Amino acid sequence: MNSAILVAVREYMENLRTVSFWIGMMILPIIYTLATLVPVWLEKTKPALEYVVIDESGWLADSVEAQIKQEDLTQILFNLSTLEPDLQVPPALNGLRSELKGLDIKTLNLCAAWMCDTTQEPPQELDAALVQTARESVPQALALLQGDDVKKYPQVTAGISAERFSLLKLPEADQETLTKMLADEDIFAWFVIGPDPMTGDDGSKYVSRNLTEGDLLTWYSARASSQIRTRRLEKENIDDQVAQWIQAPLQFTSRMLSDAGEEEAVQARDRVRQWVPVAFVYLLWISIFTASQMLLTGTIEEKSNRLIEVLLSSISPLQLMAGKVLGIAATGMTMVGVWVLCALGGARFIPALLGKNLDFNFAGVVGDPVYLISFLIYFMLGYLFYAAILVGIGSVCNTLKEAQNLMSPIIMMLFLPLMLMVPIGKDPNGLLAKVVSFIPPLTPFAMMNRAAGPPEQWEYVATTLLMIISIVFAFWAGARVFRIGILLTGKPPNLKEILRWIKAPVGKIPENPNI
Repeated sequence: MNSAILVAVREYMENLRTVSFWIGMMILPIIYTLATLVPVWLEKTKPALEYVVIDESGWLADSVEAQIKQEDLTQILFNLSTLEPDLQVPPALNGLRSELKGLDIKTLNLCAAWMCDTTQEPPQELDAALVQTARESVPQALALLQGDDVKKYPQVTAGISAERFSLLKLPEADQETLTKMLADEDIFAWFVIGPDPMTGDDGSKYVSRNLTEGDLLTWYSARASSQIRTRRLEKENIDDQVAQWIQAPLQFTSRMLSDAGEEEAVQARDRVRQWVPVAFVYLLWISIFTASQMLLTGTIEEKSNRLIEVLLSSISPLQLMAGKVLGIAATGMTMVGVWVLCALGGARFIPALLGKNLDFNFAGVVGDPVYLISFLIYFMLGYLFYAAILVGIGSVCNTLKEAQNLMSPIIMMLFLPLMLMVPIGKDPNGLLAKVVSFIPPLTPFAMMNRAAGPPEQWEYVATTLLMIISIVFAFWAGARVFRIGILLTGKPPNLKEILRWIKAPVGKIPENPNI
């Protein structure tokens, strides 16, 4: 055992001393961080899509513009009401910010509608202090809807349409002029509203050179449809409250059962927590695959440069195999530990860098002890299972090219957990999840995926015992292959020969001309 530990320490220190190991370990967190931040930052720097509207109806474009103005102002009021106290807002809106605290979205919408036209009487739902403060804040609030103030206070203007779309008003615009502007990329698209949108969509069209960007069309057409629907209701003399009652959907309040069997409200934290295990499964897959590959390549490299023969002159094949597996296990745990710390740091700081105001502690969800402990346990179980198989494969191969042919079934098996992540995540205690949990090559991934369920206690016990038994069998078979294959030269054996080695009695080595 002392010899195996010495081999493990040597394997571990050899990996830690190489710059390539640290670069390879840090490349994953760096890639994921950049993949998360860069698209958002690029989206923020991308100019708003400019569009022009030709309104042959004489009224619809103005109605849509008024609706957009009210929606954006509602979003600004919502942002003001939920911002952290230390975040900067325009000085003229500090008083309004205090008055908006704790108001629901319906009240905020009423306030925004009145602020768009303060000549009207303020709604009765707004108290006098809010009305007075809102009246004084109208110029600054409306200034945030366009111009430089949109990007000057990103926390306040987050989510408004001006971030993505910009209406270009031209005194005289005909389709020929707009076609030329579109060709010169002076505008992104243009709309034509037909002469009578109340009766149909004849003459209405959308023209753009980019057919993959459909957000502008979807966004504008939804608001135009809303205004037409309102006009049609008015035309039929249908009372607004009656119309709202007719169109009001039946809403079901989501509830969940606590561990005590009591109903509780579903929070955003609960929804996120349901899917966090999927991310852990992906990280688990990368961890096991990377650590196992390190063991495989290390075994083949040492065999090809004859270092194995030197080591076997002083220790037994079983001690060498055990030492290599333990050394890479320690290396893998170091790698996984760094990745977990990076994940916790990212969960803590990335939402702030993206300007997202979450109403729950995302880092607390990711750092849930149940997830972290499960992740570490299933990493070790999965690694030991696949390590026993791959170290056996590595021992019979002289090059990585030879190993690739023998590894094909294992790689296909490793891709199954990725294909099953979403189905198991949707129903962590369903039949599929339970069946897959008792298939040893998939058990670590399936049980990690089900952590939000969570599985029953007996399933944890049964699958853990199953994995331990499977690991013992894998090591038994791997050791029998390793003791013969590690000294093998020339053409690697086929699967039939490897099975014959596993069945061979201990102490008897099957005849092979390449040994």
